[in-house]
Amino acid sequence: MRRIIADPEAMHTFGQELAGLLRAGDLMVLTGPLGAGKTTLTRGLGEALQVRGQVTSPTFVLARTHPSTAGGPPLVHVDAYRLSSAMELDDLDIDFARSIVVVEWGRGLLDGITESWLDVEIERPVGASEARPGTEADADDAVALDLAEPRTVTVTGYGPRWQDGLGLADDGLRPGPDSPVSA
Repeated sequence: MRRIIADPEAMHTFGQELAGLLRAGDLMVLTGPLGAGKTTLTRGLGEALQVRGQVTSPTFVLARTHPSTAGGPPLVHVDAYRLSSAMELDDLDIDFARSIVVVEWGRGLLDGITESWLDVEIERPVGASEARPGTEADADDAVALDLAEPRTVTVTGYGPRWQDGLGLADDGLRPGPDSPVSA
């Protein structure tokens, strides 16, 4: 499923929509460049799941658990940017079976973690306004990351949990031929 997301508010709303698909035991991997909207999407998930605490990037703590205020599963928000293997992700001792887990920067770290997951790729416009990862951003880069430019979001389900598709509408954009499951 591919969708064009117009701005941060729409990304937040899309996160709320995705929350309706999720249940305890689900894993979602978010991939995209700095400023793509990964945390904004996760905030929308958290709001729809009615979790406690402000959903912010867990960059310095690696993982943050947000308990449900409505009796649902907790939301575990992971920043895997500094992790280098599935073993390091496993070492965080996350309760995958009873939680909804969102892993930013987690692509390639799922070996043996679960047999089903959602892969969410967020593409943002690139060019002169793109900040350069690994370098100290200047004021112009910081402003550029906050631009309300449209993003293209591709959601792909892997494994038996998503074998019947996602049930979400798309913008008529078609996933590539190697997409294992699409809406």
